[in-house]
Amino acid sequence: MSSSSAPAGRPLCLIPGPVEMSSTVLQAHSTPATAHTDPKFVEVFGQVIEKLRAVVGTESAQPFVIAGSGTLGWDQTAANLVEAGENVLVLSNGYFGEGLADCMETYGAQVTRLRAEIGNRQPLAEIAQALRAKKYKAVTVSQVDTSTGVLGDVKGVCELVREHSPDTLVVVDGVCATAAERLYFDAWGVDVVITASQKALGAPPGISVVVVSQKALGVLAGRKTPVPAYYVNWNRWLPIMRSYEDRAVKYFATPCVQTIFALNTSLNELLADGGMESVFAAHERTSARVKAAVASWGLKTVAVSPEVSATAMTAVWLPESITPAELLPRLKARGVVAAGGILSGYAHRYFRLGHMGITATQDNGYVDIMLKAAGEALEESGLTIGSSSPRL
Repeated sequence: MSSSSAPAGRPLCLIPGPVEMSSTVLQAHSTPATAHTDPKFVEVFGQVIEKLRAVVGTESAQPFVIAGSGTLGWDQTAANLVEAGENVLVLSNGYFGEGLADCMETYGAQVTRLRAEIGNRQPLAEIAQALRAKKYKAVTVSQVDTSTGVLGDVKGVCELVREHSPDTLVVVDGVCATAAERLYFDAWGVDVVITASQKALGAPPGISVVVVSQKALGVLAGRKTPVPAYYVNWNRWLPIMRSYEDRAVKYFATPCVQTIFALNTSLNELLADGGMESVFAAHERTSARVKAAVASWGLKTVAVSPEVSATAMTAVWLPESITPAELLPRLKARGVVAAGGILSGYAHRYFRLGHMGITATQDNGYVDIMLKAAGEALEESGLTIGSSSPRL
C-alpha cells in the first residue's frame, strides 16, 4: 500500500478512532461545496455503496450510508428489525455491548444480557445454552468492544445460530472492527454489520454504515407494527440507496457530501493492492508488534489471551502506581494521542492504543513512533522496563 509521512507540527491521533487519514482522503474531504444532485457526487455515492459490499464480503446485502455516528447504527437496527416485546440476546464484552443493549430496550426489546468476564468473551457453550432456552429475534455481538479490546467470535456465533435458532438474526457491532478484523458476511451468515466511517474505514467521522442481509430486509417487510422512527426508517432510506446505486438522484435527507467523497477515496485505498485479505494481514502483523511491545514493558493486555484480542486496537493494564491521567499527557508530549479507559469502575486502571487504518496498512512509521513514545512515557511515569527488552 502507498506510504504516508508522519504529520508535522501535531501529535498523531492513535486512539481507537477517529484514526489518522491519508493525505488523499483529507484532500477529498476538502472539496468545494457540491450539490447532492451533482452527477459527480451521484457517481461517487453509488461507488461507495458497491465498495462497502466488497469490504464486508457480500454480494447481495444492502448497505445503508446515512449521516450520523456509529451509534446511529444501533438505532437503525433496533428500530427496523425488532418489534416491542421481542427477545434479543446481547453478548456484552464491555461498555459498548451494554450500550447496544440499552438501545434495544429503548425500542421495546426484551433483552437478555450475556456478560463476559472483563477481558474475555462468552464461551460458545454458554451462548448455545442461551439460544436453546428461548426464541430470539436477534443476537448481537461486538466484534471488537472498544472499551476492552476484546474480539468477539462472530464466526462461532453464526455457526451456533444456524444450528440452534436459524431464524434468529445475527447482528454484528463492527464499529471498531470493520476493515481491520476478518469478517466474511455471506460465508459466515451475518445479517447486519453496524460500522462507521472514522475507524478502520479510514475516513472522517460523520457516516453511519449499516450493511443488511436480504433475510433481514425480509424481516423488515414482514413487520406487524410500523417502524417507530422517522430518520432511521429503512423504508425511507432503501429507495435512496437503490437510486444512487443506479446512478440516479432521489431525496429523503441531505447526505454528507464531502465525507462521502472522503470515504470513497479511503475505500479505493483499502481495496487496492491485494484487497481486504492484504488489509487483514497488515492489521494482524501490526497487532502482533504492539502486543509484543506490551509484553516487553512487563505489562498485560486487558484481553486475557491472543485468541480474544482485537487486531485493531490494544487495551493495556497499568501498574497501580500509574494512572492514565499522568501517562496520557506524557505520551502527547512525545507526539502521540492515546486514550484512557472507559469501562465503568476500571477506567483509571488502563489505557488504549489504536492501530487501525493507515497506521497498520501503510509504511508510515506511525507504529514505531507510538511504541517508542509509549515506552518512554511509561518509564517517565515510574515503570522499570528491562534493558533486555526486544527492539520493536
